[in-house]
Parts: sequence; C-alpha cells; structure tokens
Amino acid sequence: MKTTVSVLDFGAIPNTDALQTKAFQAAIDHCFKLGGGTVTVPSGTYILGDIRIRSNISLHLLENAVLKGSKDPKDYRNIMTDTIEPLPKSEATNAGWHSPFEWKKLGGGFKAYLYTAGSYWNYGLIRAAFAENIQIIGESGSLIDGNNVYDPNGEENYRGPHTINMHFCKNVKFSGYTVKDSANWAHAIFQSKKISFQNITVLAGHDALHTRSCSNVEILNCKLITGDDCIAGFDNINVLVKNCEISSACSAFRYGGYNILVEDCHIYGPCKYVFRGSLSAEDKISGRCTAASPKARNNMLSMFTNFVTNDLPVRHAPGKILFKNCIVENADRFLHLNLSGNEPWQIGHPPKDITFQNITAKNIALGLYCYGDGEVPISLNLENINYSVRQGNQEDAVFKVANFSEINLKDVRISNFSGNTLITTWSDGGKVTTQNLECSLKSNGLINKATTPFKCSAI
Repeated sequence: MKTTVSVLDFGAIPNTDALQTKAFQAAIDHCFKLGGGTVTVPSGTYILGDIRIRSNISLHLLENAVLKGSKDPKDYRNIMTDTIEPLPKSEATNAGWHSPFEWKKLGGGFKAYLYTAGSYWNYGLIRAAFAENIQIIGESGSLIDGNNVYDPNGEENYRGPHTINMHFCKNVKFSGYTVKDSANWAHAIFQSKKISFQNITVLAGHDALHTRSCSNVEILNCKLITGDDCIAGFDNINVLVKNCEISSACSAFRYGGYNILVEDCHIYGPCKYVFRGSLSAEDKISGRCTAASPKARNNMLSMFTNFVTNDLPVRHAPGKILFKNCIVENADRFLHLNLSGNEPWQIGHPPKDITFQNITAKNIALGLYCYGDGEVPISLNLENINYSVRQGNQEDAVFKVANFSEINLKDVRISNFSGNTLITTWSDGGKVTTQNLECSLKSNGLINKATTPFKCSAI
C-alpha cells in the first residue's frame, strides 16, 4: 500500500452535523485508483452514511477519531449507485427483511435479504464487496458509533444498519478500535476468507462478530459486551477464538461449523447492556439502551448455542468443536442444541461432536440441552470440568439429551446438585461413560429415560 492520504485532504470536516460521506469515499477512491493505500482519519467526530472500502485499502482511525452513523436510514444506500465497482445484478436485489413466519409463507428457499450484498437488510456504515487485502485499524480512543439507528423498515421493524458489512472478501484485518451501539450487527461478514479480528471492543448493540460461511477466522484478545449474541454465525471452517472477554444478553456464542477452537476466554452474564428487542418502542426510537423498559432483560440465555440452519448448503460437515481453558459464569444454559423441530435457527446439518475441556462453569441454571439428529448422532465430551448448579435448579437433570452416540464424562465435578438423575434422555441407544465423576445422585442414578415430552424454549 503505497499512497497515504487524510480524509481532510478531500474536504472532510470533523465535529460538524453535516454528512462527511462524500469526502471519505473520495479519499478511498483516490487510493484505489492508484493501486491501493492508506486513508487516515484524524481526531474528531465525523457523521457518515455508508462508505465502501475497496481492495488494497487500509482505513486507519487515528487517536480519538470517531465515525458516527447518521440517524437517517436513507443515508446508507450509496453502494447501490456506485459507478466504480457496480454490484453484479445478482447481488443488487434491494431485498428487505422477512420474519421467519413471512418467509415460510413465501415458500422459503434462498434468503436474498441475508446473502446478497445489495439487499436492504445488508446496508451498513462501512461496506465491502468482492474486495481483498483490506484493513480497518484503530489507534487509542478510536470509535465507530452505530448510533442505535431506528428503522421501522429494518429487521424486526426497528433495527438499523450494520456497522461493518462485507460480502465475498478475502484477507481482511480488523484491529484496535471500539464499536458501540451498533444498530444491527457490529460486524456482518459473509462468505469471506482469511478474516482477523484483533483487540476489538464491542459495546452494546447487536451481534458483535458475526461470520457466515467464512474460512480461516481468528478472533484474538477481543472484548465483546453486547446485548445480543457476541460471536455468531454458521458454516465457518477453521476458527480460533482466544483470550477474549465475552458477555452477552443472548448467546455468548451462537456459532457453528467445522474445526472451531475456543480457548482462554472469560464468558459471563448478566450483561451490562440489555437486549434491544426487549426495550419499549419509545426506547428503540430514541436510541436509548437502558433497563428502563419494564420488560428489558440482560440475562445470558446460553453460553454456547450451536447454530444450525439450512439457509445455505454447508461446505463441510460440522464438528470438531472444542472449548478449553475457559471460565463461564451465570449462563441460563451452558449448551443449547435443539434439533427437536421447534426452533427456526435449529434446522439443518447437525455437528458430529462437541468437546469441553478444563472448564469452570459457575451458577448455571438449566444445564446442557443436546437434542441431536437421529441420522447424525452427536458425541458430547466433557473433561476436567468444575460445574455448579444455580440455586433453585438443584433437582433438574443437568443434561437433557436425545440422539447421541456417546456422552463421555471424565474428571467432572458437579456441585449444588441434588436431583434424581444427572442425564435425562428422549431417545434410545447412546453410550454413557464416566471416569472420576463427582456429584450427588438420588436413587434413580446416572441416566433416566424421560416420561414427559421434550420441552426447550427457543433462543
């Protein structure tokens, strides 16, 4: 990257209410036409609609530089009129969000609103499509403020643009900045390769880091404290999550794919921020993200929800999922996999195996739900686990399972448990092995066949 320019050189003015989108885009396009370069953003606050990063461009936020999203949803559709790199017709769909019920009524099939770069749902503050060798780098105090934009035409009739949205990109690096109050996902990365998140902070808003059908993803030394899912996506291949602080008011992980390693992370609830979907209409419109609404909630629904969906064909059979050397606190569920048929985001190709090693799990309410698929029975493995049950749930089975090939418990210590059985199953077959299992069991023993229908609330 040879050329370095400042957005100020192209007319950007900090600390004004006027949109600075054109000046930012002019700086990016200037570098792109010269073969690539770095666009620097000096200290100050800049109001923007959507800007598009192109191949071989680094957007460098200098110390205390703030990009702040416009409150007007109409300011985020510049990618549709881009003449330098027009979107292919197949991607310029302008498709809007549909609820699961509406989508089923429409006949299901390919969800264009999700998977085409030019859909209305995919609008965002910083965009990229079909680009490679791009970076967003932040210095101390740099901030991207999604501004909790309210859009009655957006997802669930209130969500606004993503903060960063990319499709079909390669060799992308995000580092050093903070995202706050993202109106939809903070990072929405689709069908891309070689993605690196390092030293990123995400506060409030919706999903922090969401990758779908991506390969070779690393998430290192990040702080993710968000009212929605922290790390999300499915059909991801070769993923490393290491040394992260993670706190969610939904699922810390709503994730799926093949060869996923999560290690040395602190995962905890309740979250400092509430789930925006639980706020009152008035708070959504105003952009407040507080617990003032009577129904506002900030409890962590699940530590790990294994994301299963048939939106797109999976590129590799899911499995080889490992969590190790982590501390988990105050999650309602430790594991959530529910292929019983009552959840829209739990339909599709299931994982073959999930393993937890060297985990301390404190104050967990509802345990591990692992309702697998009869055609691909799951292997669930726990080794060197210290697990405590939340007060009020001591008599509930810790494991609620079905369609498993094996459950292996080695050096597992369960405290504050006084139930009749540790494992309740809704299927026949499956092997359970234990080695150095410590827990207090009543008369019925280790495993018991359920006599009532399976129940699991959707997440």
